[in-house]
Amino acid sequence: MNSQVWHGHAIGRTVVLAGCVSLVLGVTGAGVSVGAAQAGSARDLGREVLAAGDGWASEGAGTTGGSAADAAHVYTVSTWAEFKAALAEDGTAPRIIKVKGMIDAVSEGCDALAAEGYDFQRYLADYDPAVWGHDTPVSGEQEELRAASAVNQDKMIKANVPADTTIVGVGRDSGIRGGSLQIKAVDNVILRNLTIEAPVDCFPQWDPTDDNKTGAWNSEYDGVVVHGSTHVWVDHNTLTDGRYPDSALPEYFGKVYQQHDGLVDVVRGGNFVTVSWNSFNDHDKTMLIGNSDSAGSTDTGKLKVTLHHNRFEGIVERAPRVRFGQVDSYNNHFVVTGGQKFGYVFGIGASSQLHATDNAFTLASGVSTGKVLKKWNEAPLTAENNYVNGKPTDLIAVHNAEIPAETLRSGAGWTPTLRTKVDHPRAVPGIVDHRAGAGRIC
Repeated sequence: MNSQVWHGHAIGRTVVLAGCVSLVLGVTGAGVSVGAAQAGSARDLGREVLAAGDGWASEGAGTTGGSAADAAHVYTVSTWAEFKAALAEDGTAPRIIKVKGMIDAVSEGCDALAAEGYDFQRYLADYDPAVWGHDTPVSGEQEELRAASAVNQDKMIKANVPADTTIVGVGRDSGIRGGSLQIKAVDNVILRNLTIEAPVDCFPQWDPTDDNKTGAWNSEYDGVVVHGSTHVWVDHNTLTDGRYPDSALPEYFGKVYQQHDGLVDVVRGGNFVTVSWNSFNDHDKTMLIGNSDSAGSTDTGKLKVTLHHNRFEGIVERAPRVRFGQVDSYNNHFVVTGGQKFGYVFGIGASSQLHATDNAFTLASGVSTGKVLKKWNEAPLTAENNYVNGKPTDLIAVHNAEIPAETLRSGAGWTPTLRTKVDHPRAVPGIVDHRAGAGRIC
């Protein structure tokens, strides 16, 4: 593992960034809020912290990640092994991990993870519905070997992120392919300037009883999962299926061989999260906030998430799907292109309190505006001052008119206060499309 110390010079004069300009930022010691710079030295993204008032992650003491790391806890990594070693190094001191280049969590491919004796063609033959039916979950030798193979992949690709950590990409084209960042039961984490290619589940499970006993392939592994953690800032990343889009996946037993799960999920009491200026591209189940209707004991009063200035294109559903949480979505740009598969944008789930305002939607011809919202459970939401194809649109009214069997109620019952500048939704496509994603931090 390589260590690198980043030196700066504190001049003492703070300069406020206005718009998207190239100002330098030098830092020693504690972090500097985004939007401020110290003149006269090189900018260091690892030392930057979330600005006050910037979404739910700024609540309380805010989110500073590893910005206060000393020289011994600043790492530059260029392999998956180095990355996991930097995360696992003993101690609780703040740390900064700089990812240089694209690093691959499964560089040797899926076959290297398969348990001895696992044969996918045999698996298909054994559990073909014409043989196995739809009444009993799969079991037996090949299922046991598939499960053992999945354990091998789980150990390989999951990376546990400790508290007080910042992970940043170096330059414009750095990030992680096929890894799953597990932010679990910790506080104070920052992820910035990374290109994250969604992990591919090498060994999905066939469940013949799923989907009303028509069967379905079920996959594991999110690109980023916030599980029971607090104060997390996910900013200026590009998250995508990349080399393995769902559109290229084969079908077996008449169902898509699903190998992807979520891009960014917040579950099991995760709280105080800001997701800002990211680009989400070409994915199906994009973002789940709350993963079970029965998780009220852990999720009630939590799952407070802000999404702002993100770009979603080629997304099928869950942008996000919400349960329980007070979720603030503003100034995001949602693009649905012609011919793509599309389910919905906002999923209204159990006890959710979604506040979605000042967003822009660019919908291809023939895409129903009423499908922007999807009702899963009875829960009110606020959806005001949103623009569809450049025109102000009452999303709830349009949804209720087009899909009267799923009538939604207006009024989430709360008003966000942790917001930075709110741009006019007509300007959002131009602003977000030029500034969201990795390599575009201003």
